[in-house]
Amino acid sequence: GLTSVTIPNTITQIYMNAFRNCTGLTSVTIGNSVTTIGERVFQGCTGLTSVNIPNSVTTIGNSAFYECTSLTSVTIPNSVTSIGDYTFYRCTGLTSVTIPNSVTSIGDYAFYECTSLTSVTIPNSVTTIGERAFCSCNGLTSVTIPNLVTSIGYGAFANCRYLSSITIPNSVTSIGNSAFLYCFDLSSATIGSGVKNIGAWAFEGCTQLYNVVCKAKELPEMGDQVFTDVPTNEATLYVPASSVETYKNAEQWKNFYSILPIEEETGLEQLFSTNNSNVQKRYHNGELYIFRDGKTYTITGQEL
Repeated sequence: GLTSVTIPNTITQIYMNAFRNCTGLTSVTIGNSVTTIGERVFQGCTGLTSVNIPNSVTTIGNSAFYECTSLTSVTIPNSVTSIGDYTFYRCTGLTSVTIPNSVTSIGDYAFYECTSLTSVTIPNSVTTIGERAFCSCNGLTSVTIPNLVTSIGYGAFANCRYLSSITIPNSVTSIGNSAFLYCFDLSSATIGSGVKNIGAWAFEGCTQLYNVVCKAKELPEMGDQVFTDVPTNEATLYVPASSVETYKNAEQWKNFYSILPIEEETGLEQLFSTNNSNVQKRYHNGELYIFRDGKTYTITGQEL
């Protein structure tokens, strides 16, 4: 029957299971002296709709908001450095979440089956995305992974059925098994140059994946059936020019209908480095050109 609770400023820690399964709890005010929200503190509080976590909090325990199905929004303060395992597991009403730049890791199953989550910004501070962290987040349509992430965990974005594009930065060295399994709407994937290992079934069931860019010059180590059910017989793979023949002769990669070279990016970076709003990309006879200040350049930066 508990509907609201105010935690005074004299309290510094909320211990594990404190309000677990208080299904009628709708309102929580957390005092400014609280530094730790323990494990499973609000687990199963299905009536809780929103929560403001004060800047004093540095630790949010595993499963803290597990199955808080009515929770629609949450603000995580800059004092928090990690989002633990199962923190927002099956918070099916959660539509938005702000992850601050202080967070360096997102734990296993952290946002598992947050089916109403339509967008998420992963800050540049994050280096690790855990297993099934965003698995079955069916509302997500696009994700940009920041440039410091080095590994994407097992099934991290599996079953995100409406995810249409993914960009994996050059910092990532390992893509876990089933990372993008059954992302049915995924049509474009860019894999950074640093990838050394792509796990089994990483893109299995991505039946609309017709464009893949892999920037790795050296062939990544491949798990089993990475591209099962991907329409590779119609899809195009773009790889570094010096590695085209290597990919054409490599298992799994050679199944792509067309394997084409990526143009060098150095010229493109130079052309866009001025932040000039007049810079435009233009296509002519199937080739990409850059138009800036009344002049035309190739993608490598050569003026025509």
